[in-house]
Amino acid sequence: MADRELPQIYLVTPPAFALAPFSERLAAVLDAHPIACMRLSMASADEDAVARAADTLREIVHARDIPLVIDSHIALVERLGLDGVHLPDGARRVRKTREALGSDAIIGAFCGASRHDGLNAGEAGADYVSFGPVGQSGLGDGTLAPQELFAWWSEVIELPVVAEGALDEDCVARLAPVTDFFAFGEEIWRQEDAVAALGRLIAAV
Repeated sequence: MADRELPQIYLVTPPAFALAPFSERLAAVLDAHPIACMRLSMASADEDAVARAADTLREIVHARDIPLVIDSHIALVERLGLDGVHLPDGARRVRKTREALGSDAIIGAFCGASRHDGLNAGEAGADYVSFGPVGQSGLGDGTLAPQELFAWWSEVIELPVVAEGALDEDCVARLAPVTDFFAFGEEIWRQEDAVAALGRLIAAV
């Protein structure tokens, strides 16, 4: 593993936010740290509100050559010129989503702590799988994704893997040798200074 590259950073929005102030915070974070990908992940069932947020965030991240994927809302990807979709239900919809969005779209699948689900998602055409939570979190069903899962995946499978869910500096340091991406969301946005909070997590890598 000595030649393994350092993990990249994958930012996730909070589940709810005021668009104008969050846009300013996001721009500051993107200008301060290297970000590989951004995910719009809103809890709102109001598709118009999600679409407005996607429109605004797309301008911010695309201006910095960062791809924007959206959680669940497959229909908004082409309509709004987004880069892809993150599917929170594992492998279930990956194949049909790939058929709908084509080969260029980024499709990711959250697979909880299930190696089997991750493998199925990869076979169905996912570009990455994410496992988590790695700490105490309500992500998925709350089942912790163990270190061994990431270690096995990084050893055996070429498909990129994302670690997410209640990441702290200790988790980051422990998982850095065996994951390709860290997905940070509430870990930084709930802090007053998101730029500094992300800086501390990146330093742990």
